[in-house]
Amino acid sequence: MPEVVHSDAWAISLRQQVRGLARGWTVEEARGRVRLKVRCDSTPSQSVTLPFAWSANDAGDVYVRVRHIYKLVASEGYSLKQAAEVAAGKAPKLIEQLDWSGAVERFKDQKLHHGTVIKPATWDSKYVPVLGDAVALLTGKDQPTSPAELIDRCIRSWASGSRTRQERARNLCQFLRYCVARQQFPEIWQPPIDLKDHIGRKPPDATSHKSDPLSDQQILDLLTSFPDDGPGRRWSDAIRLLAELGLRPIELLHLSVKTDRKTGEAFWWCSYEKRAGGGVTRPRRLEPLPLKGDDGEVQQWDLMQRWKAGEINLPPLSSTNGVAEAIKTYLGRRAGWIQLRGAVEANGERVSVYSFRHSFSVRGHQLGIDSGAMALAMGHSLETHCRSYPWATESGAASAFKKARSRA
Repeated sequence: MPEVVHSDAWAISLRQQVRGLARGWTVEEARGRVRLKVRCDSTPSQSVTLPFAWSANDAGDVYVRVRHIYKLVASEGYSLKQAAEVAAGKAPKLIEQLDWSGAVERFKDQKLHHGTVIKPATWDSKYVPVLGDAVALLTGKDQPTSPAELIDRCIRSWASGSRTRQERARNLCQFLRYCVARQQFPEIWQPPIDLKDHIGRKPPDATSHKSDPLSDQQILDLLTSFPDDGPGRRWSDAIRLLAELGLRPIELLHLSVKTDRKTGEAFWWCSYEKRAGGGVTRPRRLEPLPLKGDDGEVQQWDLMQRWKAGEINLPPLSSTNGVAEAIKTYLGRRAGWIQLRGAVEANGERVSVYSFRHSFSVRGHQLGIDSGAMALAMGHSLETHCRSYPWATESGAASAFKKARSRA
């Protein structure tokens, strides 16, 4: 194809003006628009398309824009792409002069001491990694020029739809909103409200990491396999509490027994507060559901009386990665758990330290307790309960139809 040469006087003049700015700078026509090209000996050729028509009417505006871009590149260290977006008003100027590192420190103070506060450990594990990556990008050479680009670059290393990608995106957006609202950063850094396109969804063939419930008999058999010594008895009591009270592992550290002032009745109390999805799970009263073996015998473990008498001594639950990891480590050394895990996996299911809590949910629905009451006892919303425990809605629907048929 022969080369298209634009010999109009205005085009020749425009090219001469642009070339006069610096060696290697030129403009050309690209599908009716103006393309700015930069060739340098030390770097690969770069180009950007400018929002101007390739016409005599726009030639003056084109030169003004190119001159602005050149100044940003030559004097202020922008890449060609960044300079073009800054010049077009699509990105804030002098991005590197925004105090991103200082904003992180001030955001930390906000999260630890104001509003719905978080724990220092949560800050270190959930916020520091993604904010550190963000600041490195925002103060580096190839800087992102929009919140969307920043979010994508901070989460692309994690699988689409994964929990980590979701957490990193949400926590980064919290920071950006804080910067705009409290630190007077340019409005251009206001993050998008809808993060679905950033977080994505897991592919249909992705391996699920959710665990399944254990039957009461499986839990009883596991407890029987524990050694009958001091450590074995302490770990047995920890598992009994998880299963009978439907606890999250961390909640073992937040247990107490209180007394109802009106009735004098003693009851279990969990003081743990779980923060997730912008909400807070409040401390709650716990309702025990004793396990029943395959022989029909209901287990009488007397956990509350033993707790009040000081007879329950929990095992060491400190771990670099939390209580759940400490329990997982102990179970991983027990032959009974290894055997149980193998049997469950052979059926295409998965067990974890949360399987004891899941068994509590199944037990409650088998006893006819409605989903709302179960959600309250387990310390999460009804929506979360129905999403996490599908048998809650399935068993409820089956029960409702059974009752309807019996009245017909």
